[in-house]
Amino acid sequence: MPFVMHILPVSIALAVFTVLPSHAGETAWQEVAPGVSVRMISSGQVKPDGTTLIGLEIDMPEDTKTYWRVPGETGLPMDLDFSGSSGVSGHKIVWPYPVRDQKGAFLDYVYYGPTILPIELNLDDPRGQAVVSATLGICSDICIPAQARFDLALNEASADRPNGLRLRQALAEAPIAWSDGPQPLGEVDFLPDQQAIGVWINDPDIDLDSLIATTESGSPLFGAPQKSPQQDLVLLPILEKTENSALEGQDVQLTFMTGMGAFELRRTIGADDE
Repeated sequence: MPFVMHILPVSIALAVFTVLPSHAGETAWQEVAPGVSVRMISSGQVKPDGTTLIGLEIDMPEDTKTYWRVPGETGLPMDLDFSGSSGVSGHKIVWPYPVRDQKGAFLDYVYYGPTILPIELNLDDPRGQAVVSATLGICSDICIPAQARFDLALNEASADRPNGLRLRQALAEAPIAWSDGPQPLGEVDFLPDQQAIGVWINDPDIDLDSLIATTESGSPLFGAPQKSPQQDLVLLPILEKTENSALEGQDVQLTFMTGMGAFELRRTIGADDE
C-alpha cells in the first residue's frame, strides 16, 4: 500500500501564540503539537562583523520528524519571518546534513527527534531584537504545519556559553564547501534516456549512498543514488517530469558525507568543470 501523508487543514493545525519574552540566551518553550515543543536559543553575543548565531530548537520524540531545506515529495517547507525584528538585516539557516526518508514510493529529507537548526543573523544594530514567526512541518502519525512566535534579545551582557556550545555542535553537522585538495566529484551529466543525472566520482572513499543533489529551487527532486554499469559513475534519478532544456546548464548542489564529515560543492549539469 503506498504511503499517504495525512495533513490537517491549516485552520485546525495552526495554533496562534503570543510573542513570549526571552530569558538570557533562550525563549520559553512553546508546545506546537502533542509531545513537540520549540524555542529559540542564542549565543548571546554579536561578533565584530555584525553577525550573531541563534537557533531553532525542536524537542520531539525519536519517531517524529521535521524537514530539511528541500523537504522532498511530501514534506512541508520551513518558513521563518523576521519582519517584526529590530536591527536584523538578514538571516540564513545553516542546515545540518539530513536523513533520507523513504516511505513507500515517496522520498523526503528530514530530521528525527531533538534537533537544533542554527541561524546566522546579520545585524545593522548590535542591540537588535529578533521577533520571529516560524512555520514548520511536524510529522508523526499525521503531519501539521506548526506555528510559533518568538521574541529574543541578541546581545546580552555576557555570552550564553551552554547554548553557544550547543549551537556550535549543530553547526559542525552542517555541510561545508569543499575547497582544498583534489575535487572528489567530477562532471554532472544529464542522461535523458535514463531520466537521471550522472555524477562522476573521483574519490572512491566518498560514501556514495550519502550523495544528495539539489537545485536552488528544489525542483526537480532527485532520488537516492544508484549504481551505474559505468565505473565511477553514479546515477540520481529525476523524480519529476522535466524537459531537457530545463536541466542542461542548470547548477546543482551536491551534498555528501566523508570520513571528515559533510561537504558540498556545486556543478553545472552538462558542463565541463574547470
